[in-house]
Amino acid sequence: MNKVGIGIIGCGNISGAYLTAMKSFPILDIKGVADLNRELAEAKAAEFGLKAVDIAALLADPSIEIIVNLTIPKAHVAVGLQALEAGKHTYSEKPLGINFAEGKKLADAAAAKGLRIGAAPDTFLGGGHQTARAIIDEGAIGIPVGGTATFMCPGHERWHPNPAFYYEVGGGPMLDMGPYYITDLVNLLGPVYQVAGFAVTPRKERIITSEPRNGEHIPVHVPTHVAGVMAFANGAVVQIGMSFDVAGHKHVPLEVYGTEGTLIVPDPNRFGGPVEFLKKGGEFAEREITAPYADGNYRSLGVADMAHAIRSNRPHRANGSLALHVLEVMEAFQTASETGRTITITTQTERPAPLSESLVDGQIGR
Repeated sequence: MNKVGIGIIGCGNISGAYLTAMKSFPILDIKGVADLNRELAEAKAAEFGLKAVDIAALLADPSIEIIVNLTIPKAHVAVGLQALEAGKHTYSEKPLGINFAEGKKLADAAAAKGLRIGAAPDTFLGGGHQTARAIIDEGAIGIPVGGTATFMCPGHERWHPNPAFYYEVGGGPMLDMGPYYITDLVNLLGPVYQVAGFAVTPRKERIITSEPRNGEHIPVHVPTHVAGVMAFANGAVVQIGMSFDVAGHKHVPLEVYGTEGTLIVPDPNRFGGPVEFLKKGGEFAEREITAPYADGNYRSLGVADMAHAIRSNRPHRANGSLALHVLEVMEAFQTASETGRTITITTQTERPAPLSESLVDGQIGR
């Protein structure tokens, strides 16, 4: 196998999940990890048997083809532009940028250089979500009518060791969790056409209850409760709620409604989970999941798919067009709230190709 050299920039909380999952994909050859905090990079390198290097050295390494950008959201575009300037394809954690203008700048730079960009989430490629996609594609739900997308919790300061960035510009529940839900809905239903919504900030500061910063007060600079509606190009209308201000609820993460049936989709922050389908007049029943990547945490599946796409000269699935579209949709909720208008989405994207086969051993999925 002609492996693809990978460089990791950013060794924070999420990097462990990526580095663990990358072991599942033989095509990925990790050449080094880097972070502005050299000690953090060295600790992560030691944990995974890798090499810690300076960012400049990583970008200059000719054996590296893809830079995986795991920095905090407000650094995604700056680091991505550095990678593109160095002639590397780049794949970042979500969101693609902290606003649409930044994300478009990155997309335009990649297009100008003939390089690929991609972004998390890649959970929509997991077996649970691909099974749900197949049910829709086979016409089982009939004409798509609508759905609900719900993530609501009391806030990440309960568990994250350094949660302040969740409440800075580029954070908040929509930019943090919205990518999972909206990306999966685009995978299931296609692109979004219009958005309406409201975004509010009930509290101006939060108190950290996790360690090691327990008791520290942090300011809130972004809306922490967002409610809205997405009208999709195919005619479906989906309600969405994203919140860091809700003590608890009984909604499932994703439901999709059609004229002939209702589909319960797994948590889009996971690769697997039960898929339930109700045919009109019947009852909910679980569907067998036969697609791969439903039995674990495969964060980096999107990177592996990009690597295979580079080698076989095909589009990758967690691509820049999809990420930029989702970013515009997320930003539109804030714009709609501020202006009292319905916002028409300007970007277009295609539903990514379904993934029905394993990426291992050269099986790239059609």
